[in-house]
Amino acid sequence: MPRALQPVPRWAIYTSWLLSLVGLGLASYLTYEHFAVKVFQGCSLGGIFDCQKVTTSPQSRVLGVPVAVLGLVNFLVFSVINSPLAWRIRNYWLHVARFVLSLGGMIFVLWLVYAELLIIDNVCIYCTGVHIVTFALFVVLVRVAPAQLGWSESAAQ
Repeated sequence: MPRALQPVPRWAIYTSWLLSLVGLGLASYLTYEHFAVKVFQGCSLGGIFDCQKVTTSPQSRVLGVPVAVLGLVNFLVFSVINSPLAWRIRNYWLHVARFVLSLGGMIFVLWLVYAELLIIDNVCIYCTGVHIVTFALFVVLVRVAPAQLGWSESAAQ
């Protein structure tokens, strides 16, 4: 049986929502560029920074689905479940799902960073922005989820 939910600090609610919206913006741009002209603004076509090379590599698709689209869907979901209204919902499993999705996103980002650095040998600055946002969101949720969900000693007191 799930434990009672504990309150979450206001900073975490608004920080997670802001990060989700920033991620949504970056993922939207990456998705647009994937299906449009593929000329990324501010991302050179030479040296280590080459967004086009990264976003057209074989690693830019998972089961035929562009990673940019997966990111867009991910941040659409996060923008909803990290909204201040969703944080007030008293459904235990919604809050567990938020944490699990963040953990899955972080694992996927680690794979993408590995692919950029060691397989593709190029870095996309917009993808890096998404990676940073995903990491920051994960840090916020790791900071508050255990207490909120009753998984830590401090929540039991």
